[in-house]
Amino acid sequence: MSQHHRPVRMISRRSLLRSSALAAGTIALPTLVPSSVFGGAAPSERITIGCIGVGNMGSSDLKAFKSNANAQVVAVCEVDAQRLAEARKLAGIDAGSCYGDFRELLARPDIDAVTVVTPDHWHVPICLAAVHAGKDVYCEKPLTLTILEGRTLANEVKRYGRILQTGSQQRSGAEFRKACELVRNGYIGEVKTVSAGLPGNNRKCEPTWQPQPVPEGFNYDMWLGPAEWAPYHVQRCHYEFRFLLDYSGGQVTNWGAHHLDIAQWGLGTDDTGPVQIVGAGEFPTTGLFTTATRVHFEMTYASGVKLICKTGGSGTRFEGTKGWVDVKRGKLETEPASLMTQTIGANETRLYESRNHHQNFLDCIKSRQQPIANVEVGHRSSTLCHLGNIAMLLKRPLRWDPAKEEFVGDDAANRMRWRPSRAAWSL
Repeated sequence: MSQHHRPVRMISRRSLLRSSALAAGTIALPTLVPSSVFGGAAPSERITIGCIGVGNMGSSDLKAFKSNANAQVVAVCEVDAQRLAEARKLAGIDAGSCYGDFRELLARPDIDAVTVVTPDHWHVPICLAAVHAGKDVYCEKPLTLTILEGRTLANEVKRYGRILQTGSQQRSGAEFRKACELVRNGYIGEVKTVSAGLPGNNRKCEPTWQPQPVPEGFNYDMWLGPAEWAPYHVQRCHYEFRFLLDYSGGQVTNWGAHHLDIAQWGLGTDDTGPVQIVGAGEFPTTGLFTTATRVHFEMTYASGVKLICKTGGSGTRFEGTKGWVDVKRGKLETEPASLMTQTIGANETRLYESRNHHQNFLDCIKSRQQPIANVEVGHRSSTLCHLGNIAMLLKRPLRWDPAKEEFVGDDAANRMRWRPSRAAWSL
C-alpha cells in the first residue's frame, strides 16, 4: 500500500534476530524472536500485542490476549472514540497508548504482534502494513475482501517471514479436528458431497434510506479507508458492514468463512480449490444492503467432489460412499454411529492439533512454526467465499484454475477478483 511503513527493527532485547530460510524463490530476511522466547512471566518478558479494531470480535480478542500469561496488550487503535475509550479501560493502558490511526501503532518498536479486527475491506491493507513493519498478525476471518489481494498478502507474509493466524477458530476445536480426521482416513468411504449451511441475514434494512450526520468522535473517512466514498448511515458501519458488498460478502464471508474452511480441511485442499462454480442467489432490490439474502452455490473439485453452500442449517457435512460426518460447534454426529468413538491410529493421517487458537498464535510467534490457520489457509478459504459470491452475482457457470487463481476464459469474472481502492490506500 502506498502509505505503509518500512520494516521496523526492534531495539534492545527485541532486536535479537535470527536468519531464516523463507519459501523457495524468496529472499532470506531476518526474523524477530520476541523476548518471550526466553521464558518468564514479567510484563517485559511477554509477547506485546497491539489491537487494531476493538469492537465486537476485536474486544473478544483483546480479552483473550490480555488474560493470557504469555501476552501483554500494550496499545489499542479504533476510529470510534467511544469504543476506543472502552478498549483503553479494558486493556488497562494509558491514553498515550490509544490511537485513531493504525500507522501510529505500527510505528512503535516495542510491539511484537497485532490483532486486526476491522471491517473486511481493511484487513489486507492493515495486515500488509503490519507485515512490512515487522509485526506478526492475528487477523479475524474472512482474511480478505478479494481474491487477488489475498494472494498479495500470502506472498508478502512469506517474503517477510512473518507469522499470520487467521481467526478461523473452528480449526482449534476438537470436534472439527475429529470430523476431518475421520474423513481424511476414509472412514466414510469416498467423499462425494460436502455441504455447508449458512444462517439468514440477522439484520434488516428499511426499503429506503437517507444519509445521516456522522456521529461525533467517529472518523468516518478513516473507516471508509480504501473503499469508495459513500454517505454515512448507521447501518453502513460496525456490525452491519458485512451486508454491503463494498466492505464484505454477507453471510457467505461471515459464516461461510468458517464452514467452508472446515470443508477445505476435511478434503485436504488447503493449497488449492475447486475447478467449477455455479450459483444462484437472491439479492436485495431496495435499501442499503447489497449482499445475498439467500445463498446457493455449488463447487466441483478436480476429484469430482461437490461442495454445496446454501442458506439453511449450520456447520459442515461430509457424505461418502460408506457414511457421513456432520460437525458444528460443540456437536459431532456420524453414520455409522460407531465412528463417534473411533480412535485415529498413530500410523493414520493426524491433523494439526491446536486446543486454543490464541495460544497457538503465541506459540508460533516463539517457535516461528506455521499456525493452524496460516495465511495460505486463510486466503484459500476466503477465496471459496469470493468464488461463491461472484458466481451468484454473474448467474452463470464459471471455470476456475486454482493453480493460476484465475477464471478460465472469462474476463468479466477475472475483473471481479479485485476491487479498486481510493488512491491514498491503493495496494
